[in-house]
Amino acid sequence: MEKNMKAKLTKEEKEILDSFEKGEWVPVADLSKRRKELAEYAGNSLKKDKRLNIRISERDLTELQRKAIKEGLPYQTYVASIIHKFINGTLVDGAAKDG
Repeated sequence: MEKNMKAKLTKEEKEILDSFEKGEWVPVADLSKRRKELAEYAGNSLKKDKRLNIRISERDLTELQRKAIKEGLPYQTYVASIIHKFINGTLVDGAAKDG
């Protein structure tokens, strides 16, 4: 049954399951404290008090919109999250991850 179940998982789901089975997931010591920290981070990340206007190629905009749809986000939110991740050093190159 488990073998059949794994066959139906997406690549991302399989990576998560494999990571869990390898013991790479550990419980958070103080869950309520961690939730507060993450809520604060999210609030700061979502705070939008400045405007940025840029010009990009139509092709790039179309690709950004396509990827945002895949992530389930409005494209402007998706772009803001990319910038935020870049600034914080957490932006991961998808080509490097897939390779």
